[in-house]
Amino acid sequence: MDFLRELKAHNTKEWFDENRKRYQAAKDNFLELVTAIIEDMEGFEPDVRGLEPKQTMFRINRDIRFSKNKDPYKTNFGAVFAKGGRKSPLAGYYFQLSPGNNFAGGGYYMPSSAQLKTLRLYISHNAPTLREILADDEFKDFYGELRGESLKTAPKGFDKDHPDIDLLRMKSFTVMHQFSDEEVLAEDFPQQLVDGFALMQPLVKFINEGLESNKV
Repeated sequence: MDFLRELKAHNTKEWFDENRKRYQAAKDNFLELVTAIIEDMEGFEPDVRGLEPKQTMFRINRDIRFSKNKDPYKTNFGAVFAKGGRKSPLAGYYFQLSPGNNFAGGGYYMPSSAQLKTLRLYISHNAPTLREILADDEFKDFYGELRGESLKTAPKGFDKDHPDIDLLRMKSFTVMHQFSDEEVLAEDFPQQLVDGFALMQPLVKFINEGLESNKV
């Protein structure tokens, strides 16, 4: 956390090179957390079994080629817990460590047109199951509502009066829970994070079943 705070204040290659050993120590610290999270998730999420911790983590270097923000480094550590890690084509779980903006998230962000078409068809036939997942009291207390940009009109192939049009109009299917810096630094934080991911597991499973539903 201290390293990331200072990186935000001194986001230059020169400062980073001078503090590379501190970066490596911070990265190793985050890797320890990721390793523990994977081990604890294996009990309820088969897709993370055998996942290498390094497969989950994002590089700290930013791609600045098409960005107005030319800061060379991200000021967070992030990891995706899904089959295949950060490059997975499936729904999964995400954790971001960033002073003042720590969060657990997951689901599926901005699927392709083909994936979205498949998901919408699956939802149209299985909406009660999805609504039951979203209505769970513990889930709602932790994550609130399903997040994601929505179409203003009914998607192609669906009637505007469809009983589940609110779900079918969505273009992403994600949830998020913020953690304070104090919560992240608490001794029981890894368990808090894993417990939060366990609440999300039915949603991730539903989305992945939907994505796989069109395969023969």
